[in-house]
Amino acid sequence: MRVLLRLLNAWRHIQTMLLAILLALTPLPAFAASKAETEAQFRQWLQQDLWPEAQKAGISASAFKAAFADVKLNWDLPDLAPPGTKPPNEQKQSQAEFSSPGAYFSEQRLQGLAATGRSLAKTHAATLRRIEKNYGVPGSVVLAIWGRESGFGRAKIPHPVMDVLATKAFMSSRPELFRRELIAALHILESGDVREADMRGSWAGAMGQPQFLPSSFLQYAVDFDGDGRRDIWSSVPDVLGSIAHYLSEKGWQRGRDWGFEVSIPEGVSCAQEGPDLAKPISAWARDGITRISGKAFPSSEASASGMMLVPAGRHGPEFIVTPNFYVIKEYNNSDLYALFIGNLADRISSGGGAFRGTWGDVGKMLRSEVLKMQKSLQAKGYDVGKADGLAGYKTRRSLGDWQTRNGLAATCFPDVSLKAKL
Repeated sequence: MRVLLRLLNAWRHIQTMLLAILLALTPLPAFAASKAETEAQFRQWLQQDLWPEAQKAGISASAFKAAFADVKLNWDLPDLAPPGTKPPNEQKQSQAEFSSPGAYFSEQRLQGLAATGRSLAKTHAATLRRIEKNYGVPGSVVLAIWGRESGFGRAKIPHPVMDVLATKAFMSSRPELFRRELIAALHILESGDVREADMRGSWAGAMGQPQFLPSSFLQYAVDFDGDGRRDIWSSVPDVLGSIAHYLSEKGWQRGRDWGFEVSIPEGVSCAQEGPDLAKPISAWARDGITRISGKAFPSSEASASGMMLVPAGRHGPEFIVTPNFYVIKEYNNSDLYALFIGNLADRISSGGGAFRGTWGDVGKMLRSEVLKMQKSLQAKGYDVGKADGLAGYKTRRSLGDWQTRNGLAATCFPDVSLKAKL
């Protein structure tokens, strides 16, 4: 009997220890205030934290009070970190580097945007002529950005901007960014350009038909219809003029194209990509690079600089682009975005079609795998740019150079077969 009791006591002791270990390993839930408590903290934050900063930036007390009278926290926005909770974990680098770019260039969508763009080019011909004269930016490029950003003003722009910016400045993972934009939005309201009820934007705070953040509005929006207000929500001249002014201020070169789809001979290395390796377009032509359309490069472009661009390496369309391509990237820092705008602009202006080159079977590697390749290249002395698991032009050309030096056919793009070799 005593033996049995000792066994029972021992088992209870083991159970107690196991329970203690289990409780120690179980994370305690983060304290999260209720929505009502968070709303109260938000109102306190407005007065004690944001108002002194706004006052220092020149915002009047009456304008501040009016701007936030009806502002509400939008709990449906992504990337929120309410007080008492941990910020969302940074997404692990396990997603594909990007899906095949071919899906980005939906032929149905491009054809639809081009048809509408050609129609609107006629409707707004006088405005576009004045824009080209003032800013040097082709109307087709302005129309292409307008179409891409808001479907030529037809896309729904759902959110009150002040709600979005205030919510994200108070409880997002990037509060400083949205705090600056919130102060900029207060300046816009105080300027009288737009009523708060009409100041609508995206879930990230990009406003109106050109999708300007408030800071961009203050720098680049223009009153192109002459009514005394910069209205990027409902005035087509102001929308188009503001887009053109933005591109002009970012360095658009008057009279130049954005770029050309080309064929790069096998004997010409694809590891010559990038804006820092520019040379005259006539020099690229002497290397044997030709336009895929069969046309010669324009004579006006011969002595001007051009850059090789192979966004999918040898697995996709190839280009010689001008500095204006990188100006388009100032609007959205993506090679694919700038190519979309350039292709759509060509369709609007001259009835161009899809790129002739086809996008190969790329985009299946994980970002974590690309990151390992970048670190291997860095260890070998290559400048891959930012080692982030994304194959930018420095990574692509570094890989192409390494392939050539090791007796491999240069593809200038990461693929699974290269992992073990690197």
